[in-house]
Amino acid sequence: MQTISTHAALIYIMVIVSAADGAMNDEELHAIGEMTRTLPVFDGFDPDKLISTARDCSAILQEEDGLDAALGLVKEAVPDNLRETAYWLALEVALTDHAVRLEEVRIVETIRRALELDKLTAAALERGALARFKAS
Repeated sequence: MQTISTHAALIYIMVIVSAADGAMNDEELHAIGEMTRTLPVFDGFDPDKLISTARDCSAILQEEDGLDAALGLVKEAVPDNLRETAYWLALEVALTDHAVRLEEVRIVETIRRALELDKLTAAALERGALARFKAS
């Protein structure tokens, strides 16, 4: 099985969520770009590789059993200490356009299980992400 870097795995997670509803919209793509440029977890990542990494993930997703393959790569590449961060990134992308669709809910739950996060931890991360996007 091919392996990917931790940075690539985190990007794969964001691409998987963005593509869940069949369309990667501009808001989600902008958010992914912004997070890879500003979050400490992406220190050392070359932003010029973002597009090629996203394309690699998209290509895998187009294959038969592509989601399982991509999540297998993610699970192998994300260390235990970054699994909560990975899940939070998934939530951020899902909430970016302020319209979480059923497909996104399902894929985020699939990511939670792939990352082996317990429901209590996931609920706490979800609550925090929702609070960040609340309008006054």
